[in-house]
Amino acid sequence: MDIFLTYLTQGGFISTIVLVWLSVYFIITVWIYISRSLSLASWERTEKASLQSLLRGVAKIKRSSILSKCVGSDHQSIVTLNVCKRVAEKKSTAYLSMLSVISSTSPFIGLFGTIVSILDTFSQLGGSQTASLTVIAPAISEALVATATGIFVAIPAYSAHIFLKRKAYELMSVIDQEIELLQIASSHESVEGRKKYEF
Repeated sequence: MDIFLTYLTQGGFISTIVLVWLSVYFIITVWIYISRSLSLASWERTEKASLQSLLRGVAKIKRSSILSKCVGSDHQSIVTLNVCKRVAEKKSTAYLSMLSVISSTSPFIGLFGTIVSILDTFSQLGGSQTASLTVIAPAISEALVATATGIFVAIPAYSAHIFLKRKAYELMSVIDQEIELLQIASSHESVEGRKKYEF
C-alpha cells in the first residue's frame, strides 16, 4: 500500500492518468457485474415461471415473459419467435463487450504506465553520478505498481464477463425451451383447426 501511495504522489501526470483510468475501469466492472447479475437472475426467474406454466398447460405464456411482448395471443409464427429470441439475446448480453474491452486493455494500460515511469526514472538517474541498485530498485518497483494495478483490474473484469455470459446462456436456454413449447402448441392448434373443418 505504501508503494501505491508513493507511486501516486511522486508519479508524473501520465502515472496519475493511468491510475485514474484503471480506477474508472474497476468501478465500471463492479457496477456492470452487480447490476447485470441481479437483472439477469430476476429475468431468469420470470422466464422459468413462464416455462413452468407452459409445461403445466395452465396458460399460453405469462405476461411478464419477454416472449409475451412479441407474440400475440392468437398465433406464434416461427419468424416472430426467432425475432423475439434475437431481441432477448441482445438484451441478455448487454455490456459483455464492455467487460471484454476492460479485461483485455487493463494490463496494457498498466504496462504503459510502467514503461513511462521507468523511462522517467532512467532519465532522472542518467544525470546523477550515483546510480546504484539501491537507487534503481525502489524506483522500478514503484513503476511496476501500474502493471500490477492493470492486472488487478483485468482479473475481476474477465471473471465477471465469463459469469455473466454463462447467466445469459442459461437464460437463453430457458427462452429456447419456451419457444419450442409455443411452436409445438401452435402446430397442435393448427392440426386441431384443420380436423374441425374436415368432414
